Amino acid sequence: MKMNSPGIISREKTVFVLVDIQEKFIPVVHNIDQVISNTNILIRASEILNIPLIVTEQYPKGLGMTWREINLPDNPVLFEKIHFSCFGCDEFSKKIEEMGAESIVLFGIETHVCVLQTALDALKNNITVYLVSDAVSSRTPENKSIAIERMRQSGIFIVSTEMILFQLLERAGTGEFRLISDLVK
Repeated sequence: MKMNSPGIISREKTVFVLVDIQEKFIPVVHNIDQVISNTNILIRASEILNIPLIVTEQYPKGLGMTWREINLPDNPVLFEKIHFSCFGCDEFSKKIEEMGAESIVLFGIETHVCVLQTALDALKNNITVYLVSDAVSSRTPENKSIAIERMRQSGIFIVSTEMILFQLLERAGTGEFRLISDLVK
């Protein structure tokens, strides 16, 4: 990210990244219902806006698969990982590079571990990060809050689900606008 960047995002060169919303986390993560709801909105929006989506799972053998209430597309681009940062997974890093991603829209769990480390590594790789604050969480609200502040200090753009979707849309009066508007009603 360039210093003094206004945080204007464009669809081209953007990838949505869903981090580790898995079975074992569901009972212990704060405000998980909101995270799931907004994640499903973001997944559907990625399809409407034709923005690629990458899904990760942290050690699924121990933490389970992506939660069944997450409406993944058929044949999602999905990577299993053992590093906390998605960029610790060589296949993930190669896919991001192959897609020519200049920015990522980041959401999932846990904010203070995998999401934070992925965001910081994205910056290290000159990728602008938009953290969807109402589609991330941790076991405690304090950990989420501290992680968001830490990311803000590093120059990551903090957005809401609606904010990022309407920023990507840029204008009203299109078929995409109507579909996205229906998603967030």
